[in-house]
Amino acid sequence: MPPDTAAVRDYLRGLQARLVGALQSEDGRPFISDGWTRGPDERLQGDGLTRLIEDGGVFERGGCNFSHVRGPALPPSATQHRAELAGAPFEAMGVSLVLHPRNPYVPTAHMNVRMFAALPADREPVVWFGGGMDLTPYYGFDDDARHFHRTCRDALAPFGTELYPRFKRWCDDYFFLRHRGEPRGVGGVFYDDFAELGFERSFAMTRAVGDAFADAYLPIVRRRRELPYGERERDFQAYRRGRYVEFNLVFDRGTLFGLQSGGRTESILMSMPPIVKWRYAWQPAPGTPEARLYTDFLRPRDWVADDAAAGEPGPGA
Repeated sequence: MPPDTAAVRDYLRGLQARLVGALQSEDGRPFISDGWTRGPDERLQGDGLTRLIEDGGVFERGGCNFSHVRGPALPPSATQHRAELAGAPFEAMGVSLVLHPRNPYVPTAHMNVRMFAALPADREPVVWFGGGMDLTPYYGFDDDARHFHRTCRDALAPFGTELYPRFKRWCDDYFFLRHRGEPRGVGGVFYDDFAELGFERSFAMTRAVGDAFADAYLPIVRRRRELPYGERERDFQAYRRGRYVEFNLVFDRGTLFGLQSGGRTESILMSMPPIVKWRYAWQPAPGTPEARLYTDFLRPRDWVADDAAAGEPGPGA
């Protein structure tokens, strides 16, 4: 019996609607909607819905996209761990979310849940899931990172206590800028090519990840959105956003898959922040709040084990 991919589509469309509803309530400004379809004469066939906010009260730019596509051949970015499926027809669907807040004390956040089905002519379909969420602060707060990781751990716990530490390490390894030698942020959880629990349980685990995002992120937004900031903080935010751009364009498998497979460029690149800066060989002065991001946050840490730590050091502590 083939996997029920229609149920996956229904879940993903509902997840997008719930997330956008919660984010609109938080920001006070509606997201725009841009639906699209790809016909039989195009390289990819399918449909999707892009939901985007720009210049909002809380989110300077953010998007929450649903896409469901079919294509004649899986691109290299999708089969780097499954060489036997290279060139097979495929079906892929997912929800991808990136939020770039205006206030530098509110971290950027990313979440993605997706399903792939390879459809080789000589065997049964091969289906797997991927996804996760991660947090990219500009000014770090221990309590925020602990809360985010605790929520990730709790979402995965019903499916095996070994999954959170495994997916946490995977996230730390994946969201790492090798050319810079530094993590993108404080991580979270990440997994790909995942089907080891069988279709139903792997799908249930993926639902748990998608459903946990609002609880992981929105309490952080509410704690930090009213903190005062100035040009110094905005300047550092723009500089660190450059690292986000570098990762997404050089390493991110989702971005590469979309561009290599002929996906919709505007929707794929909705993850780009609106204002970004680069500097040559710049480093923050020792002892500054900006330096503390590097010394205390941009390194692998067991945030859940740190849960018992008392107090909440601020960015200048």
